Amino acid sequence: MAQSIGSSNQSDSESAPDQNARDRNSADRGQPELPTINVAERGRDPNGKPITLDRRLFMQFMAFGNCRDISVLKSAFDQSQPQAVLYRDANDPQGIGLLAFSENPETIVATVQSICDNDMSELVPKPEYTMLGRTYSIGYESDLEDVLVSRPVTRVCNPEIPWCIWYPVRRSGMFERESQEEQRKMLMEHGGIGHAFGKAGLATDIRLAGHGLNKQDNDFIVGLLGKELYPLSALVQRMRRTRQTSEFIDNMGPFFIGQAAWQPKSDRELQ
Repeated sequence: MAQSIGSSNQSDSESAPDQNARDRNSADRGQPELPTINVAERGRDPNGKPITLDRRLFMQFMAFGNCRDISVLKSAFDQSQPQAVLYRDANDPQGIGLLAFSENPETIVATVQSICDNDMSELVPKPEYTMLGRTYSIGYESDLEDVLVSRPVTRVCNPEIPWCIWYPVRRSGMFERESQEEQRKMLMEHGGIGHAFGKAGLATDIRLAGHGLNKQDNDFIVGLLGKELYPLSALVQRMRRTRQTSEFIDNMGPFFIGQAAWQPKSDRELQ
């Protein structure tokens, strides 16, 4: 699908000149001008020109207990082919994890509801693991569609990296009081470690924004994926030494550790 370079969000009943006139009138009356809102994700093309794309992927993770026969669920998933990944819980012999994903959050709600009603009605939910997030751009990405939509799906559907660690993160508000330069340094330190693990073929990640989407007010949802489990644990350990984690993270976890038991084909078109 083609990458969008922005779109208008104005209604048919109010043109841009009308809105501009209202803003000027507000300013004339001593009222503050309203900020211009653009919720599209931002990046830059290879020539450095700003680009935007008003698309993103939503992902929801949930965990359940009392799964006595995972083969029954796998057979049901073979039939229904949901946009979801099924994990075995490494810390619960009868536990499973479910990761549903779609560009449309309504599809996630419908998918999870259908699975829970038809295939998992006897399972026991573990609400402490429930987390919902959305993909986001940082501002320098040149291929927004790949970063926001295609790449996360390819990663979670890749049978060569079945191990996962999913966990939420809440960052301290004190981080925002640091200067932009200090924030940049901390993020570069953090990102550099992840990049090194990825370049070595040891781990890859999915990072989701969770602002306003989780009961525990988490800022981010992190998914670490790899061929083996140990490098994922080593990555978490290494990240804890960074300034961002050691000084500005209020909470991490709970951690779900699992291995993929069923994955859809990554080349399926998202609904």
